[in-house]
Amino acid sequence: MPKNNKTKVCVAMSGGVDSSATAYMLKKEGYDVFGITMDLLDTPYKPELSSIQDAKLVADKIGIPHHFLDLRKDFYQYVVKYFSDSYLEGLTPSPCIMCNREIKLGILARKAIDLGADLIVTGHYADLRETPNGIELHRAKDLTRDQSYFLFAIEKDILQRLRCPLANYTKEQTRAIAAEIGLDIHKKSDSQDICFVSEGKYVELINKINPNLVLKQGDIVNKEGKVLGKHNGIINYTIGQRKGLGIGGGDPLYVCGIDAKNNQVIVGDKDDLFKNKLLINEINWLGEDKPKEINLKVKLRSRQNLIDAKVTFLDNNMAEVSLKEPFAGIAPGQGCCFYQDTHVLGGGFIIKD
Repeated sequence: MPKNNKTKVCVAMSGGVDSSATAYMLKKEGYDVFGITMDLLDTPYKPELSSIQDAKLVADKIGIPHHFLDLRKDFYQYVVKYFSDSYLEGLTPSPCIMCNREIKLGILARKAIDLGADLIVTGHYADLRETPNGIELHRAKDLTRDQSYFLFAIEKDILQRLRCPLANYTKEQTRAIAAEIGLDIHKKSDSQDICFVSEGKYVELINKINPNLVLKQGDIVNKEGKVLGKHNGIINYTIGQRKGLGIGGGDPLYVCGIDAKNNQVIVGDKDDLFKNKLLINEINWLGEDKPKEINLKVKLRSRQNLIDAKVTFLDNNMAEVSLKEPFAGIAPGQGCCFYQDTHVLGGGFIIKD
């Protein structure tokens, strides 16, 4: 980011190490900085956290204005309910992608612009590069911490205002910056998994939202439709799952599909998991003019490697993705992010065949 004390910068402050270090660093470099913190969680989803108070303490300590947004209703609608509904539809949701698109780099970003922000800054580990074609989203230097996958769905005009100064920092360097603030922020542990799911107990959460739907018993069937056993709710199963099926004996079986309409879990051999084509919708294109088709690399899950693919764009904001090599465990509902080398060109969401 070029140094300019006339540039007004909004930092999305969660109260964690990354955003606290970012706010402190930019203030120290002479930017006109203010922070915004969102209250997102309400009972029964809210863990015992002090993030809002921590963000306020950091803002006061480094001497920047601090604003507060109560987005609990929006977060429930766009993220928590979406998460629950997706599982009940037999999908594997992408709540962090949705939160970035609708909440952090949606509602918060637009509020920051209303407050006069020239730039919106987050603690994401992603590389925002200034080019003749505008701001481009790239993978972070430390690929083990890269979060560019979670940002492919944000609006292009917001991308032009977004900056992520931690792209080339290690976590140890970030903690060292946070320690200079003089609070105990640098000692906070990294956030794990999904912020609104306590200890990974997502079934309990969905049961609180939809108590009459979650544990509805149904059939476990093979791809020919033969009943092999019973399940206690489709949300207990994910594509690629092998353990806990309760149908032991014979060759190993894996979850290959979830049929929410008929309340069935479909199992098969390991080979049945491998596919080389998929459909995606809700395409968000971050590059220049969108071609009819393009060869690039895709990421189908946040922790998976990139895969060579050809993307053919279709009507109705859909695309067909042809993989160079078959991939095991393509999960409808997950994001499919497009990469050209390190450059993120956008992406979409995997839909059922």
